[in-house]
Amino acid sequence: MSRTILDIHILQTVPPSNLNRDDTGTPKSALYGGVRRARVSSQAWKRATRKAFNELLPPSELGVRTKKVAEVLAERIIALAPATDPAHAVGLAAETLRTATGSKIEVPKRKAKDDQAGEEGAKDAAPESSYLMFLSTRQLDALAALAVDLDTGDGLKSFQTALKKKENKAAAQQAVDTRHSVDIALFGRMVADSTDLNVEAATQVAHAISVHKSENESDYYTAVDDKNTDAEMGAGMIGSIDFNSATLYRYAAVDVDELHRTLGTGLRTDEAPSTPAQKAVAAFLEGFITSLPTGKINTFGNHTLPSAVIVKLRTRRPVSFVGAFEQPVPQGANGGFLEEACKRLGRYVPQLEKAFGVPDGEQAWVLRVGEETQALKDLGTGVTLAELVKDVEAVVAKRLESGA
Repeated sequence: MSRTILDIHILQTVPPSNLNRDDTGTPKSALYGGVRRARVSSQAWKRATRKAFNELLPPSELGVRTKKVAEVLAERIIALAPATDPAHAVGLAAETLRTATGSKIEVPKRKAKDDQAGEEGAKDAAPESSYLMFLSTRQLDALAALAVDLDTGDGLKSFQTALKKKENKAAAQQAVDTRHSVDIALFGRMVADSTDLNVEAATQVAHAISVHKSENESDYYTAVDDKNTDAEMGAGMIGSIDFNSATLYRYAAVDVDELHRTLGTGLRTDEAPSTPAQKAVAAFLEGFITSLPTGKINTFGNHTLPSAVIVKLRTRRPVSFVGAFEQPVPQGANGGFLEEACKRLGRYVPQLEKAFGVPDGEQAWVLRVGEETQALKDLGTGVTLAELVKDVEAVVAKRLESGA
């Protein structure tokens, strides 16, 4: 059976920076091809992509991932029923979430101890989930509407009794298992206490690695105390920060069929999906290409965009081109790694696809900037970012409509 999978390959050069650091503050790295490479974790770039969605999609199409889910739901309950006491709203929210997800929603032990000790700020500490809970805006709205509808004003015990009724419990569970947001559909969701509420991620994102050997460097810095007099010598603060620079290979794959099932045909409701899969694909494509993790961004100002993007529409399985860089790219005659990296891809991709018999008819697009990317011009149709997003969205829509 033919599949619809979108592969995204990116070459992006980043100047001195610390995009994604480990617990010691050092830029993350990895051994590949026997040499140390700069690395940016997939989690860091997924986070950056999710933040980019705030400019690409309306809030109603996005989700909230937080332990403070009871507070978030309580805010929606009060918005629907302004006369509701805030403390009561939190209680309604916690009970509703327990019923809907089977999760423990309770005041964290630390906050509970602070509350008992009478510490300032600990009073009326709200219950939380023990892990990050990912719910869409529409799911939260549905839970809030259910809570308001079932609240008779006779206290939490009466509300708990109402929630235990079979039809109400089913309604609460359905509310969190339908109308998934775009980010939940793309990146998945795990509910530890109710695995049937898990959502399979439609997107796989690889750790970005440098195409060449990369070494970390250290910047020793000082800061001057503005109030020091000429007689007071020395710095007000000293320190050091590690950084590196690299030409990164980035890769992601989107299972469009899985995305379509989650956003549309997989919903346990007769309602039509609010965001068709092709719109979600377009948002991810632009968000992933243009986003950048913001680690130490104020220190380094390392705002760059990709030099080259290759997008492939696959019909069988996702394929990464990272093997082109198993041997680290050497520095070019005039410096830099981008040109040689593009030459590597220009040779590697046709060989790989011929050897494994890539089906005829698979479509490809290439966005490239500068003469250094000339070697990629024959790997697909040349496009701008706007053209790329528009073309891919149209092709995906056509494939989904035809059931291909």
